[in-house]
Amino acid sequence: MDTTIKDYPLLVFVVTFSLLWLAERIGARAIRGTRSSSADARQDVGVIQAAVLTLLGLLIGFCFAMAVSRYDQRKLYEEAEANAIGTEYVRAGLLPAADAEPVRALLREYLQCRLDFYTNHDAASLKKTDAARAALQAKLWAVVERNAAANPNVIVGLAVAGMNEVLNAEGYTQSSWWNRIPNSAWMLMLVVAVCSNALVGYGLRKRESAGYLLLVLPLVVGVSFALIADIDSPRGGLIRVEPYNLMRLATSVHAGSASGIAPAEMRGAEGWSGSLGK
Repeated sequence: MDTTIKDYPLLVFVVTFSLLWLAERIGARAIRGTRSSSADARQDVGVIQAAVLTLLGLLIGFCFAMAVSRYDQRKLYEEAEANAIGTEYVRAGLLPAADAEPVRALLREYLQCRLDFYTNHDAASLKKTDAARAALQAKLWAVVERNAAANPNVIVGLAVAGMNEVLNAEGYTQSSWWNRIPNSAWMLMLVVAVCSNALVGYGLRKRESAGYLLLVLPLVVGVSFALIADIDSPRGGLIRVEPYNLMRLATSVHAGSASGIAPAEMRGAEGWSGSLGK
């Protein structure tokens, strides 16, 4: 997915703060000469300000909830992917001996590839990782497909079903990373923010108080926009999905492979949530 300004929360804050501060300055100065100072006029402006600011607060809260739900979805799919790979690593033992260990070796490579997907943020490296992931998926599926054709029974079927879950889990993960707050929602929120800040500037009564008061709302709204962008961006900012489940699984399978422990014993010791009959 192409990188946009939404993937840089600090830049979102700078742009939003500057734009909203400018809108307030325009509201405070450009219309000052034509503004009525009567109590009725100020009351009308106050009503409009309250309505627009309320709408802005609702939009910010709505977009924040959208970002959090997408972040939680990415975390759930990371856990599901680790469970699927761990389960298939165990089920690989159901394949003939000539294919069991090669499949586990491929799964270890695939697991490292998935870890790179979460931890690597270089665009060029990610393209190579994606190509390697596709090649490994093709090899893994070719092995189970060959065994299913040669021995179409329930035991081999479990290994095929587990491999299908591994491939599906990757697809769900990728889909969740593409599932971002729509640009139309961002634009609507920005337009309402600009209008509300212009109205706040228009409603200031004292010229000398405008200096510091004009900073408050742009600062608060800018921080809110930056936080939403941070949560909504899978790779940008500070709030990211850490692949703890995949890292724990990688430690288990590599340790078990080096020590010669049977995969089922590793699975029982580590408490993977996958099961043979899943």
